[in-house]
Amino acid sequence: MTVPASALPLRPDAAQLGLIAANFLMWGGFFAVIPLVTVHFSGSTAQGGLGWPAATVGVVLGLRQLTQQGLTVFGGAWADRVGPKPLILAGCVLRCAGFAWMGYATTPGVLLAAALLAGVGGGLFDAPKNAAITAVTRPEQRPQMFSLTSIAGNLGMVGGPLIGAALLGLGFRTAALSAAGVYLLAAVVMGVTLPHARPERTPGRSLAGLAVAARNVPFRRFTLVLIGYFILSTQINVAVTLKAIALAGPHATGPLYGLSAGLAVLLQYPLIRLTQRHIPLRAALVGAVALVATSLGLMALAQSFPALLACVALYSLGTMLVFPSQQTLTAQFAPPALVGSYFGFSAISLGVGGALGSVLGGSLVDLGASVGLPALPWLTLAAIGAVTALGLRWALRGLQHPHPGAAP
Repeated sequence: MTVPASALPLRPDAAQLGLIAANFLMWGGFFAVIPLVTVHFSGSTAQGGLGWPAATVGVVLGLRQLTQQGLTVFGGAWADRVGPKPLILAGCVLRCAGFAWMGYATTPGVLLAAALLAGVGGGLFDAPKNAAITAVTRPEQRPQMFSLTSIAGNLGMVGGPLIGAALLGLGFRTAALSAAGVYLLAAVVMGVTLPHARPERTPGRSLAGLAVAARNVPFRRFTLVLIGYFILSTQINVAVTLKAIALAGPHATGPLYGLSAGLAVLLQYPLIRLTQRHIPLRAALVGAVALVATSLGLMALAQSFPALLACVALYSLGTMLVFPSQQTLTAQFAPPALVGSYFGFSAISLGVGGALGSVLGGSLVDLGASVGLPALPWLTLAAIGAVTALGLRWALRGLQHPHPGAAP
């Protein structure tokens, strides 16, 4: 009896191990310093902070995020022209320089410049990293590979803040320089392990691939519908965090994030392997989004912190299935020569959805409190999730081939 290739466990080669290790380093380096930016720059001077207005630091971090997400759209298209490796290496070096510069920032202008440089670095390596994963992994094993890189990222997200907090005792500059060094190490790992695949030269402008992705109607629908999901995925940092603090105080964020990241580390890979065997990829994605929506709706009933954590566990099960499914489907939509452009275009859903989710989550919590209807945010988010799940089912109907091309 022949075992389907998708049922075989992935045995990573050097390039794949390098990508997994680099993702761990990137996430760990990022979360070692970014949470400390608010603590250092807006913290009270009595506790060693600079005492800046929180709004100033918030604007800086928001502009960094916008810079990264905006540039990611183009980073993928450039990867189709020069290959993903040079952009990943350049992005790591720029992120290293940005974080190191943050350690020497003493004015808002300098901090903003350093943050924007770090954002440019992230925009250069984000989509090309996904394109590189696609290039070095067989199609039937991509869900496993995307899952493993996601697990590595979650490990970095758990370990990074702990290392950053320990380094903060030595000063913010030490923490920032250490995080910068981690990105240099990631560049070395990528430089040694990742082959430089030179794409075939195709006629046309360097950003023509983005136009091809935008004209691909099924893929465009898929990307736009996913905005609804990213509105939901942002809530772990907004509405869910606000409810956790209301139920258990400011220290509730530790168990909240620990549970979410810990479940992803423990369960994401076996869960992906299980769904690969028994559930079509499209159905898995639709079901995962529906599970996220249901978990948010149930949070309206959570009157204790343990009950909220139970809902967060369901939420995490859904989110850990969405990422590898979405990335694999994006790769399936893309013609082989335009994988980077498709991953770049897909970043629109994260950028728009994340921005909308950040505004909508807090606004809904405030509105629910003001009108005496605390369930309002959760019912609204559940409705957005239900519409998104139905929209994905519609957007993915008839997807029969690895890539439907660029038909208008």
